[in-house]
Amino acid sequence: MTEAAALGPAAPPGPEEAPALDLAPYVQPLEGGRHRLHLMVEGVHCGGCVRKIERALLAEPAVEHARVNLTTRRLVVTWQGPAGCAGELARVPDRLGYRAVPFDPARLQSEDARTEQRLLRAMAVAGFAAGNVMLLSVSVWAGHAYDMDPVTRAMLHWFSALIALPAVAWAGQPFFSSALQALRHRQLNMDVPISLAIVLASGMSLFETIRGGPHVYFDSAITLLFFLLVGRYLDRRARGRARVAAERLLALDVGAVTVVEPDGRRRAVAASQVAPGSRVLVGAGERIGVDGVVREGRSSLDASLITGETLPQEIEAGGRVFAGTLNLEGPLELEVTAAGEGTLLAEIVRLMEVAEQRRGRHVVLADRVARLYAPVVHGLALATFLGWTLIGGIAWQTALLYAVAVLIITCPCALGLAVPAVQVIASGRLFRRGTLLKSATALERLAEVDTVVFDKTGTLTLGRPALLGEPDPDALRTAASLAAGSRHPLARALARRVPAAELAHGVEELAGQGLRLPTAAGEIRLGSRRFAGIADDAGLTGPELWLARPGRPPVRFAFEDPLRPDAARVIAALQQKGLTVELLSGDRTVTVASAAATLKIEAWRAACTPAEKVAHLEALRSQGCRVLMVGDGLNDAPALAGASVSASPSSALDIAQNAADAVFQGDRLAPVIALLEVAQEAARLVKQNFTLALAYNAVTVPLAMAGLVTPLIAAIAMSASSLAVVGNALRLGRTRPDRSLADGSGEGAVLSRAALGR
Repeated sequence: MTEAAALGPAAPPGPEEAPALDLAPYVQPLEGGRHRLHLMVEGVHCGGCVRKIERALLAEPAVEHARVNLTTRRLVVTWQGPAGCAGELARVPDRLGYRAVPFDPARLQSEDARTEQRLLRAMAVAGFAAGNVMLLSVSVWAGHAYDMDPVTRAMLHWFSALIALPAVAWAGQPFFSSALQALRHRQLNMDVPISLAIVLASGMSLFETIRGGPHVYFDSAITLLFFLLVGRYLDRRARGRARVAAERLLALDVGAVTVVEPDGRRRAVAASQVAPGSRVLVGAGERIGVDGVVREGRSSLDASLITGETLPQEIEAGGRVFAGTLNLEGPLELEVTAAGEGTLLAEIVRLMEVAEQRRGRHVVLADRVARLYAPVVHGLALATFLGWTLIGGIAWQTALLYAVAVLIITCPCALGLAVPAVQVIASGRLFRRGTLLKSATALERLAEVDTVVFDKTGTLTLGRPALLGEPDPDALRTAASLAAGSRHPLARALARRVPAAELAHGVEELAGQGLRLPTAAGEIRLGSRRFAGIADDAGLTGPELWLARPGRPPVRFAFEDPLRPDAARVIAALQQKGLTVELLSGDRTVTVASAAATLKIEAWRAACTPAEKVAHLEALRSQGCRVLMVGDGLNDAPALAGASVSASPSSALDIAQNAADAVFQGDRLAPVIALLEVAQEAARLVKQNFTLALAYNAVTVPLAMAGLVTPLIAAIAMSASSLAVVGNALRLGRTRPDRSLADGSGEGAVLSRAALGR
């Protein structure tokens, strides 16, 4: 089969089409004669772009899979056929007006930085021009009531033109260039009707200014452009923050590892270049850069990034380790089983990217309405022009004036403010109560939640081991003095209990065992049961340290990771609201079972890997569940990105916080309740705002099409509709929380006050 046959019929190359790229080094061979290619697509800025590219690629007979990530702009294509098809597949986005190049994170970051700066400058210019033109327009509007002299009005119109036209020409470039590129490739995108409205309003205003007409629309054109630029800039910033989550995950990857050669020599090698079967040396305090099996050495690992468990994991010969974990105590020699893209850490990055992409396909309600709104509005404007020209028998200039009036009066300011106004008020309300809302669509998704899934360690619990009970004061002081110099989490918990304890000199720490201090009377030991010489006792479970002193009975120090103070009340409140609550943890079964029993959570799973967490959420999604995931660790990041909506405590890793839609502060879990309450109220107000905006258009558009609305009335009506939408959104700041949690008495009232920070 030839490459052309494998790909099917291709459009003839256009005169501006880029030459085929040499992508052979970037093609990844798969089983069964299949191949995969990762590209970066430039010019993608909305869900419509994503769908257009994916449909075009999937139309090729050889292509089995095509997916574009809007956040990272990564295009992944899988096809059945020779590797040489890669160049032709890369030309498919080119024919649609986009540019496909080999995926390069550095190039992506640089391009995003330039785009953000360009949008910010355009937004500043448009805002400055809009403010000044609006001041001139106010004078003109007032002049209509007081018989302003035509010469004075014309002068004000010319001043408006001198300010608005250069600003529109320069600040509108992000929309104009995108629209022209789409039209050159015989395509339509959302920037085409936007550009048409701005150009028509500006052009008609200039025409009216030249002929000395009484009405111009420079204020509407430049103000509309300003608000559109604000939305485009905020969208770009939001996607940039989402991409940072995966970038910070990659930052955990070790740049170089120490490889031990067969002759004993050591050399530094990039972690991604280490071959499976190689021997790698990892010193105490180093982060492990490969997946492997321990061949020599004994130590303890901080595996909380992978498993979510705060307690160190004891490791010895034969044990498995993963990239991203931290070696706490002794040196280890590993046999490499996977490196680079084959490690568990790299798999978590891929899981996160796929999950973010899936959630990014959620289209905000305003966008869904806008898909119908834009073509309907422009269709009505065209119908107005043709109707008055062909049927009404008036001059085309007057007919065009009526058509532009339709575009002005239907300016989607009220529609565009319907969601953002509520989001701003809701975000401010949550922020004042210690919760940062990060995603533009989070409120809409929160309002649909019917299932809440919690991680355990660091989410339902505080993530800090605490000493139980009141041990013997003398034994506690001795143990704290030994533990003061250790980095072990349990030793640190002991030291925190007695902050005044002095560091004992001469303490030796044995990897994976404990601490010992030689004295004249004998050796004092603090560590594991075996290290302290204590017989096993099946009746004693949980994290512990033992203190063994010469001539004195051993002392046991038991620890626990305490639940958040209001965890039980929050879980009970969620269940009372009819929500399903589940516990999904990477911690040990006995620990998770105990927490689930205490909190009365019936559905729970323990020892879950990141992939298993994502798979469970996918299973819930397939059952039609809308899931809120609450977690804090690296092992939760893919699940946080893949859930319908997610939240993370401020004590979480930066990676988890970046993957989450909301971040809440403090040791309490009550902000989860506040998130759901505010989201439900916000959803109700958004629907009311859309009703107001659509009702306004239902009344004013027929009048404008009939030529009965003057530009002054149109401007006042447009402003009034926007003010009505904003005023309705402001009600959210005065709304009482759900009465089921704020009945004024009992536990519900206490929880609601905590949730709202009162």
